[in-house]
Amino acid sequence: MSVNPMAYEAQFFGFTPQTCMLRVYIAFQDYLFEMMLVVESVILKKLGGFPDCKISPFQIRKSTEKFLLFMKEHFDKLFSKMEEVLLQLVLNIPKNVLLPEDKVHEQYPYSKEQFQALQDEIHQLQQQYRAEASAGQALRAELEEQKAVQAELEKILQWFDGLENICREHGTGNFKESFAFLTQNSKKLQDVLKEVEEKSKKIKKHDRLL
Repeated sequence: MSVNPMAYEAQFFGFTPQTCMLRVYIAFQDYLFEMMLVVESVILKKLGGFPDCKISPFQIRKSTEKFLLFMKEHFDKLFSKMEEVLLQLVLNIPKNVLLPEDKVHEQYPYSKEQFQALQDEIHQLQQQYRAEASAGQALRAELEEQKAVQAELEKILQWFDGLENICREHGTGNFKESFAFLTQNSKKLQDVLKEVEEKSKKIKKHDRLL
C-alpha cells in the first residue's frame, strides 16, 4: 500500500485513496477465498461418484490450500500494479488543480512568513485583551470597595446628623458645644457606672459574710 497520505485527495473524495484500495483488496481476497471453497465442494461431490477413488478429502484440502496460495501470490502482484495505476491516474488530484473551497487561497495568497506574522499579531492581541480584561476586573473590584466605603461614610454622616439633632434638643447649638456636652455626659455615665460597680461589690461582700 502507498505511504503517501494524499490529504488533498481525501479532502475531495471524503476518504483516503489508500482506504479505498484496501477495501477493494479485501473484497477481492474474500471473493477468492469463497471461490476456492466452492471449487473444493464441487470436487468433493464429483469424487463422491467414484467409490474406487483413492483421493481423500484431506488431500483435496491440501491441494486447495496450495492452489489458493498460488492464486494469492499472483493476485497480490497484479493488485500492486493496479493500485499504482489507480492512485496515479484515477484517485490522484494533479498539482495544478485547486479545489473550489480553496479558491480563497488563490485570491489571497500568504507566504509562511506572512502567516507567521499574522499568528504573532493574533497572539499579541490576545495578550492585550487578557491584560485589559484583568485591569477591568481590578477597576470593578476597586469600584465595589469605593461603594462600600461610601456607604459607611453615609452611615457616619447620618450618625452625626442624629447626634446634632439630639444636641439641639438639649440646648447645644454647634458641634463644639455638642461634643463638650457628650463628653460631660460620658464622664457622668462613667462615674455612675463606677458607683454602681462599687455598690455591687459591697453587696456581694455582704452576702458572703452572711
